[in-house]
This record gives sequence, C-alpha cells and structure tokens, in this order.
Amino acid sequence: MLKRFEFVNFKNFSNPIILDFTDVREYQFNKCCIKNNLLNKIIVYGKNAVGKTNLGLALFDITTHLTNNSVVSFFLYNDYLNADNAAKYAEFHYDFKFGNSEVSYIYRKSNTSELSYEEVIVDGEQIFSYDFITKESNFNNLKKYVPYLNFEFRDTNLSVLRYIVNNSKAEDVLPLKELVRFISKMLWFQTISQNYHIGYNPNRDDYYEFIFENDNLKEFEEFLNKYGIHESLIAKVDPAGEKVLYFNKKRPLRFFKTVSSGTRALYATFYWMKIAKEVSFLFIDEFDAFYHVELSEAIVKMLEEQQSFQTILTSHNTNLLSNRIMRPDCYFILTPEKLVSFANATNRELREGHNLEKLYISGEFDG
Repeated sequence: MLKRFEFVNFKNFSNPIILDFTDVREYQFNKCCIKNNLLNKIIVYGKNAVGKTNLGLALFDITTHLTNNSVVSFFLYNDYLNADNAAKYAEFHYDFKFGNSEVSYIYRKSNTSELSYEEVIVDGEQIFSYDFITKESNFNNLKKYVPYLNFEFRDTNLSVLRYIVNNSKAEDVLPLKELVRFISKMLWFQTISQNYHIGYNPNRDDYYEFIFENDNLKEFEEFLNKYGIHESLIAKVDPAGEKVLYFNKKRPLRFFKTVSSGTRALYATFYWMKIAKEVSFLFIDEFDAFYHVELSEAIVKMLEEQQSFQTILTSHNTNLLSNRIMRPDCYFILTPEKLVSFANATNRELREGHNLEKLYISGEFDG
C-alpha cells in the first residue's frame, strides 16, 4: 500500500504537496475507510482550478516510466513543470509498505519521459541512487543482491529501477518487484471523458464492445437498476454485422447516442470495475460530476466495500461531507499550497456528531 506521497514543481504546484496515508485518527466509525492502519478511502475537495486533476496526474506520473501501460490521456501531461518555479525538474517521493518491507522511491523528471535522478531505499537502507545528468551513482548495496547486472546507464528514458526489475530474479529483488507490480496495477480514469485513463492496462481496446461478453450486458442492466436507472437493455446486430447496445423500447434507442451523461458515467465505472480486477490503487477524477446526490453516495459506499485497493475520489459534492459516509481524516481540502485533511484543517476536535458539510461551507477548514 502507499504510505506517503510528496511532490513539488509539477504543473500548478510550486510548493511541496504531501499526502500522508499514515495520518489516521482514532475515530470509531466508518473503519472501512482504513486498512492496515493506513487511509484506504479518500475524497478530495477544492475550488475550481486548484489542481485536483493535477494531483491525480502527479500520483500517476510514476506509471509513465515504470510500466508499459498506455496513457490514453497523455496530453494531460503537457506543461509539465510549474511556470512560477525556476527549478529544472519536478521531484516525486513515494513511500510504500509491502508486508514487512518499506520501500521509498524518489525521482526527478524534467518532462514525462526524461528522468534526471532516481533513488530507492528499502527498510531504511539506500539500495541505489543514480544521477542521469552527472552520471554519479551508488550501486554498492544493489550489487549485493544482483552482482551480475551491468550498471552502466546512458539512456535518460530508461529507469534504473525498471531495468533492475526486468533483468533480475524475483527472489533477488522482491521488494522492488512488488513495487513495480503495485505501480502496474494503479488506475486513474475520468467518468466524464469517455475512455481516458492512466496506468492499468487491460490489454484490450474494447470499451464499447466488452459489454457483449459473457454476462456483462445482464450485469450492467442490474447495475443500472440497483442505482435507480430502471431500464432494459438489448444487443442488436446492425447492417454491418456488428453488435450494438440499445435501450429495449418499443422503438429501440441506441444506448451511446441517447444515454444521459450520468448513465454514461456509470458505464465507465462499471467497465473499469469489471476490467481492472486486480487494481492496487484507484483514482477517479470528478467521479460524480453527473450524478444525483443519492447516486454519488451509493457509489462511495460501493467503493468502501472494495477493500483490496486504495481509492481517491475528487468531488465538489458537499452532500458527501458526512460522518455517516466517511470520517474527518479521510476528507481532504486541496489548495495550490497544500493538501490537508479536515481533521488537520481546524483546531476544533471533530466528532461523529459534527455536521461536516455545514462546517465546510461556513469556512471552518479554510485556515
């Protein structure tokens, strides 16, 4: 699991932004939001243009050089460095926990594809560091694990960590293998932008066609019915011989041509929850942009039941700000200067009976 994440000089963030998953309070309610004493379910709030989408892009920047996974929304990484910061690189620091091992991964990049520095620390011991600019390196501890590897690097597009994992036996560098495996199963997507996604690669390009496989059509219809959309669906074959999804009416309507934005967003959620079976970390940007308040809450509850992966949602929906749904240490406020949980954004001792929405709207957490 991800324990802590920090980055600086990326897109609109000139100052360091820190997300500490270990900052768990002793609330005795909604414990489903916590796993292994780490934050497991989070909702991030913030005004327009503060960088909620960019927060997700920063978290998932790691996937762009450690995996082969496609970045369908690659254009979102344009204007990589902060325009107000003179530094020539953005820096990212991830702390992970895998079983009894803790792994820290630090790197710097000047754009999406070019690394300028990379470092890995396992259980407090530096395994390696490498500066792609000066060519200075420290592979002494790494050579204890994989003495046969060639440590002469020249390509700034080649991650040292990725090179090590791809050319070593799993048992020799197990914590590093676990790190890359976790990264390869991270998923970012938007429900409002068709099939834009980052990270997890399902090795398939059938966003519209997968619905006709197995019992997916029946399950999707049941999924819609469960969340208040009482429609019947049917597959029909068009003149070109291809299956097309329809609303089953007296005069059938093509699903993707007539569907509402909210139902289209539900389709995206259903697709990824079906396809990404082994997801390790999920980030859904503006997850409920087209949802009714009751549907938003239902989706949050559904994700809370999924304990196998960490989840971050971004939203403007203040109706979700309730201790009945989550808890103060799992609600966060983002500004261009910092990311802070509700529990840390006030001197007030927040309790289960507090109305978080009312406090938020009144400006209680603005300080």
